[in-house]
Amino acid sequence: MKQIAAILVFFIFLVGNIYAQKGDTIRVLIASPTVYKNDSLLHSQENLKYQFVLPDFIYLEDQFSINSDNSVKFKISGSQKKNLFNSTYSKFIVPTALISYGILTRGNKWLQDLDHSTNHEIHEHYLGSLHIDDYSQFAPAVAVYGLDLFGIKAKHNFRDRTFIMTTSHILMLATVQTIKRTTNIERPDGSNKHSFPSGHTATAFVGAHILFKEYKDVSPWIGIAGYTIATGTGVLRVTNKKHWISDVVTGAGIGMLSVEIAYMLLPVFHDVLGVKNSNKSLVIAPSFGSGTYGVGLAYTF
Repeated sequence: MKQIAAILVFFIFLVGNIYAQKGDTIRVLIASPTVYKNDSLLHSQENLKYQFVLPDFIYLEDQFSINSDNSVKFKISGSQKKNLFNSTYSKFIVPTALISYGILTRGNKWLQDLDHSTNHEIHEHYLGSLHIDDYSQFAPAVAVYGLDLFGIKAKHNFRDRTFIMTTSHILMLATVQTIKRTTNIERPDGSNKHSFPSGHTATAFVGAHILFKEYKDVSPWIGIAGYTIATGTGVLRVTNKKHWISDVVTGAGIGMLSVEIAYMLLPVFHDVLGVKNSNKSLVIAPSFGSGTYGVGLAYTF
């Protein structure tokens, strides 16, 4: 029952993370002053006041016809109220929680007993072994590039994805190997004392988290599939007697945190190499009212 509760808590945090990052686009609205010209049907220009007009973004798509070919589609979203799951630091909630669980386990006897009892229950009812985890750990990362072959466009180009992927793996490997050699936790099968945290799981979640962040605007199911494979890799590490539950949970957190840091370093990479961000876009939409005119600007950066 305790194991089921732990799994439910993990997925609640994971869903919260997906919700938190579903809208990374920043919208900026700028209105221009109304300019009037002399017209025989209107009052003289001297009697008219200059004023700022915000476009009617709520009904913007209703004001413009959308053609099937060679058309421009305006998507203007309103501001969203900040809460726990969409604040600036919300993307760090899940990885921090997962890593914290592993750290607490090292100094908490009850959590250590939970590790051992869970491991005992699993091997009491599951006698087989399936060693595809040596390969499944790389599957999400392969998918980050493989989807290009099917014409599915990622959020970033090949160069930026490669920087993110490389940086994430460097951060993840440095963190995992450092902790392994300082904690000296024995594996369940007794093969060595490099159990904590799980490198296989961390590798799998690096690929899965990048997969989610790159294709979440295409379909959330792509990211969910990646997380499923990564979670399955962690489960296999436990059933194959290579890791404790806390090793796997911490590995997942390290993988996700490494990815978030890599994305934060991407603008630095662009500045160092003088790369212009080709993902920036500017949309200008006019707005018309009763005797007033305005312009709305949506800038994605």
